[in-house]
Amino acid sequence: VQLVESGGALVQPGGSLRLSCAASGFNFSNYDMRWYRQAPGKERVRIATITNTGFIYNYEDSVTGRFTISRDNAKNTEYLQMNSLTPEDTAVYYCHARRDQSVYWGQGTQVTVSS
Repeated sequence: VQLVESGGALVQPGGSLRLSCAASGFNFSNYDMRWYRQAPGKERVRIATITNTGFIYNYEDSVTGRFTISRDNAKNTEYLQMNSLTPEDTAVYYCHARRDQSVYWGQGTQVTVSS
């Protein structure tokens, strides 16, 4: 089983990034998917959820209206489109898969927002 995030980078404030999470080794289309992030010195927090059927909920307040979660079950991939980035969005971003008691995490991708 693997979840591999990509797309993290150094970006200027106001910029955009799209993160991807490529899944393998399990039936991706049966799993709810989430994005989490962990800023330096802070706890890991959930920022968005998309169910296996594509229902989206639980956007964290600070990203509502700026971030969009999506998935492509044909490509076994989850995405996070991030717009209007601010320095407060600097964190390691993790993808997460869950079905019942079966949980998988990716290794994380670093997003740094700085001028």
